[in-house]
Amino acid sequence: MAETISAKQLLRTRSVTPFLLASVASTIATMIQITALGKQIYDMTGRDLDLGLLGLAEFAPAFLLMTVTGSVADRFDRRHVASIGLGVEVLASGMLAWYIATQPTATLPIFVIVIIFGIGRAFVSPATRSMPADIAPDGSIPRLTAFHVGCWQASAIVGPVIAGFLFVVSPTWPFIACMVLTAVGAVLIQFARPRPDRITPGNALAGDHEASMIDLGDEMRPAEMLDVLGEQNADHIAHKSLTPNLTSNAANKKKKRTFHEAFEGFRVIRRNPALLGAISLDLFAVLFGGAVALLPAIAENRLGVGAVGLGWLRAAGGIGAAVVTIALSLRPIQRRTGPIMFIAVALFGVFTITLGVTHNFAIAFLSVMLLSAADSVSVFIRSTLVPLVTPSSARGRVMAVEGVFIGASNELGAFESGVAGQLLGTGRAVVFGGVATIGVVICWIMLFPVLWRYDRFPDHPPD
Repeated sequence: MAETISAKQLLRTRSVTPFLLASVASTIATMIQITALGKQIYDMTGRDLDLGLLGLAEFAPAFLLMTVTGSVADRFDRRHVASIGLGVEVLASGMLAWYIATQPTATLPIFVIVIIFGIGRAFVSPATRSMPADIAPDGSIPRLTAFHVGCWQASAIVGPVIAGFLFVVSPTWPFIACMVLTAVGAVLIQFARPRPDRITPGNALAGDHEASMIDLGDEMRPAEMLDVLGEQNADHIAHKSLTPNLTSNAANKKKKRTFHEAFEGFRVIRRNPALLGAISLDLFAVLFGGAVALLPAIAENRLGVGAVGLGWLRAAGGIGAAVVTIALSLRPIQRRTGPIMFIAVALFGVFTITLGVTHNFAIAFLSVMLLSAADSVSVFIRSTLVPLVTPSSARGRVMAVEGVFIGASNELGAFESGVAGQLLGTGRAVVFGGVATIGVVICWIMLFPVLWRYDRFPDHPPD
């Protein structure tokens, strides 16, 4: 058994600190760009629909290229793949800075540039999510994961605030800051050299801990940071029972999360009501409750707070998720898991409605923080429950379904919010999303009573 090393020893490891600093720099840059782009697009068109289309443009490259990017991350030096991808992001941010400096009126070039940025991002994510297993000393991956989550949370809070202040100075400044921070990340990641004993030709993508880090790339939903914590909690619960299955688990870890894997997982999920209920509840709740995509419109039209206020509203989501992360790290949920999950999703809907009806910035800030906190609780329970009710032999396929469709629902939810906002108006669209989320909770309690009755997490996965 590998000896557990301290946090200080881990940070003194040659490659760990450059990796974490690169992650902070690139994530802050991405958060700045997302916040500034939403404000810029809405200032240009005043249309909620364009905010939804922006989310699709950011997501489409990763979705369409996911089988290619994973293969590239397996076949080539991940540091170089990440640096090249970050270089593409630098180029895209520079193009945005130049185009916005011309005081444009057409949004099509912005969407095209965002797609270019998304292509770079699509290669960065699988490469960087695989690197912790390459650089961490034996037995230190859980601690490195905790550091990575903490860095992401700090970036999710700091980035939007910086974006708001820079945008007030000049709309081009946020994108210039993105260029600088991303370039710093591209350089630093080169110093995250893999350990000599981890350099294996054709090394597969990392396992559950590392693969779950792809969820950290979803800047639209801070609650998904809890996926990592939840999966760690599941591993802790099932540690002893999973030990005899290391061989089959290792084989599963080598399977790539492709559409083929996802479709094979459908049969397993369909036969397990708890799995189907937990995954579909999250999917439909996020699909209807994607109000965060409309924050630029809410800040401008309903709150009248401008770019600085928008930055703080986006940061509120990160603050809510961070508070829940700390609370659940100290005292994980152990009893009444099913009812707590449903109540958390219902509260997510309630606070979404509050966000849609208020014209007060303080109430809106608190609503975003609380809806993100409630979302984080449900994500934690889902990400703990799913591995523990899934047979070990099918875990890779089930996680493929969860990863593809939960990830897709985030961006489709943003698009749905944009369409609803264009048809109903911003406030009504947000309220509609919250009411629909509560409706989903009520329907799912009746459709999946086994999930509602869940008390304790299972002690181990089924054989």
